[in-house]
Amino acid sequence: MVSKSAGEIGIGMLGYAFMGKAHSNAFKKISYITWPPPLEPRLVGIAGRDTEAVGEAAKRYGYEYATGDWRELIADDRIGLFDNGGPNSLHAEPTIAAAQAGKHVICEKPLGRDANESYDIWQAVAATGVKHLCAFNYRFVPAVRLAREMIEAGELGEIRHFRGRYLQDWADDPSLDTWRFDPDAAGSGAMGDIGTHVIDLARFLNGEIKTVSGFVKTFVEGRKVDDALEAAVEFDNGSVGTIEGTRLALGRRNAFQWEINGSKGSLAFDMERLNELQVFRADGERARGFKTVLVSETNHPFWEYWWPPGHIIGWGDTFVHELHHVLKSIADDTDIAPYGATFEDGYRAAEVADAIVRSGETGQRETISYRT
Repeated sequence: MVSKSAGEIGIGMLGYAFMGKAHSNAFKKISYITWPPPLEPRLVGIAGRDTEAVGEAAKRYGYEYATGDWRELIADDRIGLFDNGGPNSLHAEPTIAAAQAGKHVICEKPLGRDANESYDIWQAVAATGVKHLCAFNYRFVPAVRLAREMIEAGELGEIRHFRGRYLQDWADDPSLDTWRFDPDAAGSGAMGDIGTHVIDLARFLNGEIKTVSGFVKTFVEGRKVDDALEAAVEFDNGSVGTIEGTRLALGRRNAFQWEINGSKGSLAFDMERLNELQVFRADGERARGFKTVLVSETNHPFWEYWWPPGHIIGWGDTFVHELHHVLKSIADDTDIAPYGATFEDGYRAAEVADAIVRSGETGQRETISYRT
């Protein structure tokens, strides 16, 4: 008989909508999909500004209580892990307060509204010694992790190019009036929302970004945040690439697409075909082109938790992998890095994003300088 996990950890969640739902769903799945979990998540409290809506969410997700004040979660000694899925303007104060209260912390991306705020969050939280993860969940797509393992093993040879683009179409409506279009609440538009995902994946697969030349642009009349971003980038390893993002690409629902080319082969991926990785090897297959690998075999990343080969998983399951990684790090006292994104990774993504904006303003190529 398999023994039960060693212990329990109380979860405090800030935010009950999109990310609150995704993370809560993952915590519940961890308890039985990854049995036995490293720690058993106990959904203790959930906070949100709309007390009626957060109360309904608490019942639906299975939290023990709901509150309109996130400080109640910080004061609750039963909570050992604080998960911040609130608007970007609420990333700093609650996350820092939770860490200073001795709670491990998760914060949705972007870590802060700009590099300065992100740096301050990272430094304040790191000083407490708690575990911290910036929720770049696409690091936990099985196909993405397999790509990272292939690159680390040298299967692509010398990396020459990285191309990444994140295309959505839902924001092509001037009447939209959520916090994501408020510069005070969001900090930026497409840049913080989806551009940081491309930046983080570029760093995760290909290493640090050295220089950028880019710009952002707003198309929707009256909108105060950016609608699109474009950048040419150079990496520390000598390769070059492009980073692109927009929420106005009509017909593209959630198309996070990237390709990486090396001297021995290439890899390509499309989030709308999440379980597939396109693989090309320069070993006699040149005439046949890319091969589609269905990443669902028992020896593929994360598949020890799931179904028989060919029985694919979905977008929401990336959060199961990500949050399981956090719980295991807490239980075993191991590092979140390099496979999970730390708050330093969140800060570094913000530094690249800010450099793209500055480049657009000055017309000059920007050299990235990371603070320590």
